[in-house]
Amino acid sequence: MKKRILALLLVLTLMLGICPTAWASDTAASVQQTVQTLGIMVGDADGQMRLDSPVSRAELTKMLTAASKYKDTLGEVGSGFSLFSDVKQGHWASEYIRLAVEQGWVVGYVDGTFRPDKTVTLEEACATLLRLLGYGSEDLAGSYPQAQLSKAAAIGLRDQVSAGAGEELSRRDCMYLFYNLLTADTKDGQVYAETLGYKLSGGEVDYASVLSDNLSGPFVYGGGGLNLPFGTDGITVYRDGKKSSLSALTQYDVYYYNSGVKTLWAYSDRVSGSISSLSPNAAAPTQVTVAGNTYDIGSSEATYALSALAGAAKGDKVTLLFGMDGSVVSVLSGSTVDAVYYGVVQGYRKIADGDNASVKTELTVACTDGVAHTFTLDKERSFATGQLVSVNVNGGETTAQSISKRTLSGRVSNDASKLGTYTLAAGAQIIDTDDDGNFVAVTPERLAGASLAGSDVKYYLLDGNNQITSLILDDATGDIWNYGYLIEVKSSQDGKTETYRFVTGGEEYTLSPMNTSYAVEGGKGITLQYQDGQLENMQNIESVKLTSLSATMAYANNQSYELADGVQVYLKKDKGVYATDIDTINTNDYTVTGYYDSARHSAGGLIRVLVAVQK
Repeated sequence: MKKRILALLLVLTLMLGICPTAWASDTAASVQQTVQTLGIMVGDADGQMRLDSPVSRAELTKMLTAASKYKDTLGEVGSGFSLFSDVKQGHWASEYIRLAVEQGWVVGYVDGTFRPDKTVTLEEACATLLRLLGYGSEDLAGSYPQAQLSKAAAIGLRDQVSAGAGEELSRRDCMYLFYNLLTADTKDGQVYAETLGYKLSGGEVDYASVLSDNLSGPFVYGGGGLNLPFGTDGITVYRDGKKSSLSALTQYDVYYYNSGVKTLWAYSDRVSGSISSLSPNAAAPTQVTVAGNTYDIGSSEATYALSALAGAAKGDKVTLLFGMDGSVVSVLSGSTVDAVYYGVVQGYRKIADGDNASVKTELTVACTDGVAHTFTLDKERSFATGQLVSVNVNGGETTAQSISKRTLSGRVSNDASKLGTYTLAAGAQIIDTDDDGNFVAVTPERLAGASLAGSDVKYYLLDGNNQITSLILDDATGDIWNYGYLIEVKSSQDGKTETYRFVTGGEEYTLSPMNTSYAVEGGKGITLQYQDGQLENMQNIESVKLTSLSATMAYANNQSYELADGVQVYLKKDKGVYATDIDTINTNDYTVTGYYDSARHSAGGLIRVLVAVQK
């Protein structure tokens, strides 16, 4: 299961090298996202931040609480004690005020009031935040308010804050004050954000760590309404890493949310099959093997469900539900286990069932979810490598049947949303395969702009909306193949044996096959075809001298070429060829040749190998 990276969900990319106005706007957005995610400042019922509105003393105590280690310790809102004559027990901020007073962050007035609705001035807020950071009167030089304002400026609290001494604070000013609080040093010399467990990157708060630490979840969607602590108007939804909507959620999706930014993340990854092992033991497993693949268990709920304490055992049919990090967070069993897989056969073997004196079949299928699953069939069956099959896991039974080829042709739109006249469903599963059962998972974006012939598509599946949910390609991308660079070919003195010296995957190999030769030339790119771990064929691929190069594209005069993911980059020096990184070469100092797969792949033509020679 591929691990997801939280930064890809809502990463805040700071814009460099642009005009100051745009940079300032982007910085403000980054600051706002961070304080919202932490719950320090949230929008009103309509999601508006009201950044130009003033801030009351009651609101300030709520912000202080959210920015402290006590944020998750308070009781029900409005249940605090009546510490002040004007803050009764039922007041919405009574708990926040109680905590802030107990911690010494704020004080009341000598007349026994707190004046919760009174607006806050800059010096009042600075004094409060300095106390939160641990600074006392002994750390200040001078008298109030200049001492507090000077110290706040010295440690960066007032950066980007427009209010001056004696002026009311706006919510925008508070937004910057509290963000600056996170990056400021405490009295003990530690960055405040780090005392809360958050990370810094380049002196700024790492938004990914803030987001991951302030998510609620995982939860499993039951197919009805969502139990969220905020309204769904204006909610932002991501499903499987892409912008989506609540209507796209399906039963058993795993979801998380953050109230501050009113955002929900849902994941549909799941796998069904028989439990074949539990590690390190059945009483308290941390890993489970289902359908031939081993997965980490990522929640106490899943640990219990898969343990002997809950009655789980090898051979049980289960559906594993995966969370944001790719670990198992929930488990379905019994009649709730119901899944159908589509793919091509990689292999099978017959096994004896000692308990029932019968023969079963272990079938390994490269499935459209991009994973090779191994299923145990209750009956003795035979299959051909590369055969199209569907596998139905339902309750206590797993069955497999052959499916007929179903071809389709058409152009994939530039935005990768359609293939011909069909729309690709959100989360459409695509694999590219060959006749030997080799496969690679493909994203719709990988196919953008490609024209697929009928021979490129082995099978496709439509949902109730006539949208493509599964697509099995027939070597349409060239991504299945192995690529490299053939350094040289040498013939033996008797001419009966040829030795091939090549690099692939950053490693150098020398091969002298008996009674086999390949029609290839040294000093060129190659593709390598393997079967059962043995080299079956080697062929040269096309080349082009490049005039410029970027991280994702290569150019030769007026022609552009896309670089394949994981493009191999080599530096040719003397008689050796050495693996290097793309950022170490350029077309000014090096002669760079790109090697690409030919047009035999409808979605091919990508540069697979780059070889640089210093000028």
